[in-house]
Parts: sequence; structure tokens; C-alpha cells
Amino acid sequence: MLSSLRLLTALLCSALALGACGQRGDGAPAEPAARPVRTVVVGDSASSELRRFPGRVDATQQAELSFRVGGQLREILVREGDRVEDGSVIARLDPTDFETALADRQATFDNAERNYRRASELVESGSISRLDYDRMEAQFRSAEAALEQARNNLAYTELRAPFTGRIAQRLVENFEEVQARQPVFYLQGDQQLDVVIDLPETIIRQFRRGDAVALEEDVATSEAARVRAWATFNDHPELRLPLTLREVATRADASTQTYRVTFSMPPPAAFTVLPGMTAEVSVDFSPLLSGDNVFWLPAAAVQADGALAAQVWVYDSQSGTVSARPVETGRLAEDRIQVLSGLEGGEEVVAVGAPYLSEGMRVRPLPQLEQAEPRPGDR
Repeated sequence: MLSSLRLLTALLCSALALGACGQRGDGAPAEPAARPVRTVVVGDSASSELRRFPGRVDATQQAELSFRVGGQLREILVREGDRVEDGSVIARLDPTDFETALADRQATFDNAERNYRRASELVESGSISRLDYDRMEAQFRSAEAALEQARNNLAYTELRAPFTGRIAQRLVENFEEVQARQPVFYLQGDQQLDVVIDLPETIIRQFRRGDAVALEEDVATSEAARVRAWATFNDHPELRLPLTLREVATRADASTQTYRVTFSMPPPAAFTVLPGMTAEVSVDFSPLLSGDNVFWLPAAAVQADGALAAQVWVYDSQSGTVSARPVETGRLAEDRIQVLSGLEGGEEVVAVGAPYLSEGMRVRPLPQLEQAEPRPGDR
């Protein structure tokens, strides 16, 4: 009997304890805890029209060098990778035949000059006809031009660098017979580099018509020059190298249907970048987007309501609650989605935790913490 009484007392105490769990000390129901979420501000830098493209590095100034006359290659003065100055001699042909030709043209010129000078004196006295004088003058002028050409041909046996740069490739061996205009060296300038990307037509269609017209006038002062772009390399992802727009092709590539866009940058001092290397190019197209109040949000911020319509959860800092707002969405790019209407900019919307919210629910935005810089030796 005593044990049954003790069991009944324990059950009663448990029931009273469970009934008190949902009340505060004064008997009022306890408020539910605020759900932690992460938010983003509409219209900040995270919502810019940022796209990434594979890029290839090329030399801004480059040329295939060749002799203007043919002959036997007698001397190569540079090696691949050597830096050469503007006007320096980098190779020579055997000049023997050209020196012989110059001597012959010089003798012909000297004889023609003497005949012309003598005829000038005789024609005034009437000793020779005007016709003979004109013929001797023509022979003199022809011999003079042939002599000048022979001098030039002898000078052309020396191949000089047209600008300062590096020998990227040597295409012949010494003592070979080379033809006129046959490529001998490939020279690349080292003062500036180009980074080339291929722009798909889906992006071109988003630009305002005025921007395309401006491109036809001057790329450097057009609306397209307002885009911000930078390049990163795999071995140095922490370095963002600013790029300057240089050229925009308005004719699509026949095979890929893309438009070539060329940026330029100075060679970085921290590491070596050579033509032919690859880079990742990030471009912010925000200045060229058509339309107003178009924002980009994390894709997880846009949810579907009961009717499968798109909505976002807007956080009210005064009440600490969220409310649903219908939006119209556009393109999806990587982990971001385009919001065409429903937002004005400046709103704070839930980016992480949106699937678990309901109208008027209390939430607690988590602080936006900066990631610590890794210490030396940390992986």
C-alpha cells in the first residue's frame, strides 16, 4: 500500500513538472528561441554581375622576323629566351654576293655620272642633241637607283630587332639557305601582356544598344571600358591583377560563335608570366547591364511558396522577424540567381536558413565574420 502511494506521488510530480515547461516563472508562455540565419544586403558587392572566364596570355607586341633578301645564314647572335634591344643585330647573312653586286652598281653609276656631267656641258653648246642628253640623264638616274638598291640589299643582310623584347622562338639553324621573307625568329615584347577571353553571345545580348554603338567609335572611351576585370593564376590565387580593356572583336568566331575580348596588363613583379600561359579572368559587367533594379542573390535565398512562386524572406531589424516577398527571377549563374523585380535595393534578405522560415518568425542574423589569414606554414 505504501509503495503504491509513493508511485502515485512520483507520477503526479512528473506531470506537474511537464506542465511547467511551457511557462515562464510568472506563469506566461515562454517565447520560442530566435532561429539563427545568415543574411545579405540586396545591391551590395556580392550581387554584382561577376562572371569568370578562362583566359590565355599573349604578348601585346609580337612579330615574325625575316630577312628582306635571301642568302646563306652566316651568324646567329641570339638564343631563344634572350632579351634584345630595339635596333640590335640578331643575325647576319653571308654578304659576299651583295658586296660584289654593290661594287658593280657603283662602277655603273660612276660611268653614268661622268657621261651625264659631260653631256650637260655639250648640250649647252649644241655639240649633242637634246635627245642624246635626255638618254644619258635617264641612264644616270637608273644607275643611281640601282646603286641605292644594292646598298640597301647589303644592309638587309643584317637582321635587326624592330622593338625591345625577347626571342620567343628560333626557326632556322646557322648556315642554312634562307629565302627572302622566310620567318627566322619570333620576337615578343616584354613591356606589356594581353589576356584574351572568348565572350559568349548570351552575354552580348544583355548589353544596351548604346554600348554596342559606342564600341564602333572608340573602345577606350566607350561604356565597355567601364567594366572591372582582373586576372588570377593558379599558383598565386591570392593576387588579383587588374586588367584594362584593349580590344573587342565585333565578328564572332566561325567555329565557337564567341567574340574575342582582349585585356592588357603589365607583367607582374611577383612571378613570371609568359605568353601561352592560362589565367582565370573575372569580369564585372554591372555597368553594361540593361534595365534597372536588377540584382543578383545567392540561389539559396530564393524559395518557392505553396503555389511554387518565387519569394525571398526579408528581415526586419526593428521587430527581429521575417516576412515573405514575391520576386521575379531571371538567369541562374553558378550559385547566384538574377532577381528582376520585387526588390528595390538595400533590403536585408535571408541567404542561409530560408527553407525553415515562416511568416513572422523571429530570427537572429549571424555576424558576418572575416576569415582569419593563415599563418606561415599552415596548409
